[in-house]
Amino acid sequence: MARSGRRTLGIIAGLAVLVIAAGAFAGWWFLIRDDAPEAASIDTAAEGLDDAAGTTGDVAGEWTVDPSVGSFDDFSGTWAGYRFEEELGGIGANTAVGRTPEITGSMTVTGDEVSAVDVEVDLTTLKSDSGTRDGALRSRGLESERFPTATFSLTEPLALPAGAADGQRVSTEATGDLTIHGTTKSVTLEVAAQLSGDSAVVVGSAPVVLQDFGIDPPTGFSVVSIEDEGTFEFQIFFSKG
Repeated sequence: MARSGRRTLGIIAGLAVLVIAAGAFAGWWFLIRDDAPEAASIDTAAEGLDDAAGTTGDVAGEWTVDPSVGSFDDFSGTWAGYRFEEELGGIGANTAVGRTPEITGSMTVTGDEVSAVDVEVDLTTLKSDSGTRDGALRSRGLESERFPTATFSLTEPLALPAGAADGQRVSTEATGDLTIHGTTKSVTLEVAAQLSGDSAVVVGSAPVVLQDFGIDPPTGFSVVSIEDEGTFEFQIFFSKG
């Protein structure tokens, strides 16, 4: 074969290698990299509060979930959902996160303590980065078609942490009943909050073991396995009055 022909074949082979390498990188970038949204943070969530509203020492009264703050598109508003580790066929480890803004409920502050919290989440509206996953959870695993709501009710009065009424960011624990998949369990939530005028934001999470709620982790063609223990997480804005 002429030298020029060999050179041409060499160039073609080199280009093929580059194309394959680029394709492999693109596969990693779009499929293997973990694009799960960050967990709720009081530092980020508090950006949605109206700083101009100021703070008040009188926080007693009824507070209701306020869906008008922020946007679900960038998770700057009210939402609740799940976070679980899964193993995807041909891809590897991945963090599955599903959320919904469809939350209703209230919080009652009596004196210097939170005396009641009752929140309901519409699980049929959970959205993740996979429509296939969302569809599967309606009939398998979470079975949201059969059990469309999750609820949390405070079972022990919660003393307001020092500085809460002055608009400081505070952290504490809240104990209550979490109902998922028709099963109720007592859980302790790690929560953080900040008040500003007649607005407040509360973020938090609690570990959730699927088997405790009678949930069988759904698997399929692309999902090899799902960890039995994950996290229930939330970011909720409240308005007073």
